[in-house]
Amino acid sequence: MPSTAFIGLGHMGGPMAANLVKAGVQVWGFDVVPEAMNAARRNGVNVVSDPLDAVAQAQVVLTMLPSGQHVLSAYEQSPGLLSAAQPGTIFLDCSTINISEAQQAAALAQQAGFRAADAPVSGGVVGAEAGTLAFMVGADSEVFDQVHPLLDIMGARVVHCGDNGLGQAAKICNNMILGITQIAVAEAFVLAEQLGLSDQALYDVVSRASGQCWALTTNCPVPGPVPTSPANRDYTPGFAGALMAKDLGLATNALDEQGVDAKLGRLAAAIYEDFAAGDGAGKDFSAIINTIRDNSTPKGVQE
Repeated sequence: MPSTAFIGLGHMGGPMAANLVKAGVQVWGFDVVPEAMNAARRNGVNVVSDPLDAVAQAQVVLTMLPSGQHVLSAYEQSPGLLSAAQPGTIFLDCSTINISEAQQAAALAQQAGFRAADAPVSGGVVGAEAGTLAFMVGADSEVFDQVHPLLDIMGARVVHCGDNGLGQAAKICNNMILGITQIAVAEAFVLAEQLGLSDQALYDVVSRASGQCWALTTNCPVPGPVPTSPANRDYTPGFAGALMAKDLGLATNALDEQGVDAKLGRLAAAIYEDFAAGDGAGKDFSAIINTIRDNSTPKGVQE
């Protein structure tokens, strides 16, 4: 397995790096947060105080950062990650960022003589810890073949989506569907409650009917029907509302750039933007059901 520099050891990156170490990969890691560095060290990562030291020893440089600007700054800053890499290094970005930013990052790496791939993930912290993430990869076929073994360690599914940037395209399209359906499921449960239908009865019907979806059968927004859903843990994420708001913002950017008439996608983005502006930022995104309840008129109350 190629030696790996892992830049960004937070809630997602930390467990991902730990899984690489468990599989026998040599991993040098860096994060700006001391607690993340300490946790990585306990998990066997060779932590360094300067990310350039990690890059200098690696054949693959994996970044897991909060935004596209963070990725571009890490590549470009003087001195940046590109300045320390060995010939033939692959820059593998697993952050979720704008498609145009992913393509720009890949171009920077390629112009510096390196190879590049974008591979955003789906599956949340639980998937990162269990090594069951889904990776959506944008790269040429040769680079995809070379990073595939590493991604297989951290995930259960790896899909080659096309050239650079198309991994991000797949991720934001998926999460636009997810954001819309989670709102729809939450609205249906609130309506059912108002009509006197129990949560369990609605779940038993819809989970085996045409309304069946992941937002219901895995991320059910009410406690009970799916004991492992965040609703049973006071909506501890999971996938936080702030992250859903971020991803739907990326989807909106792409919709605007491509001129797509997507009313539901834009509405879902606005709903989650408001949700993440308050307590929803740190709750699982399925907690949107509480906002819907709060904004609903209780049964029997007249306007």
